[in-house]
Amino acid sequence: QVQLVESGGGLVQAGGSLRLSCAASGRTFSRYAMGWFRQAPGKEREVVAAISGSGGSIYYADSVKGRFSISRDNAKNTVYLQMNSLKPEDTAVYYCAADSLPFRTVTKVTSSDFGSWGQGTQVTVSS
Repeated sequence: QVQLVESGGGLVQAGGSLRLSCAASGRTFSRYAMGWFRQAPGKEREVVAAISGSGGSIYYADSVKGRFSISRDNAKNTVYLQMNSLKPEDTAVYYCAADSLPFRTVTKVTSSDFGSWGQGTQVTVSS
């Protein structure tokens, strides 16, 4: 089982930026895809971005393409989500998640593939 701890959330004005981090421990980090998901009040959880273990495969939701960037540092067991040009509709609790199986690409991302989840970090974008 892997442990995930997110950080970096907060309150920001529309048009601003935030960088989320997720530190992982408990298994060989570089073998597993990682994902960022979010859930806004009254809405279902949705995928934001995902990255394969090597970093060679990346997926973005259409709603964040061109504004968000996912990356990982396997030496630090950490995955990042750089969020630029934030909009009020980006307001949500953001969760980091780790794939249940190793060596998968992220051409198609579903939350059910991710078996380990962090506690979430709140991102609030004011208009």
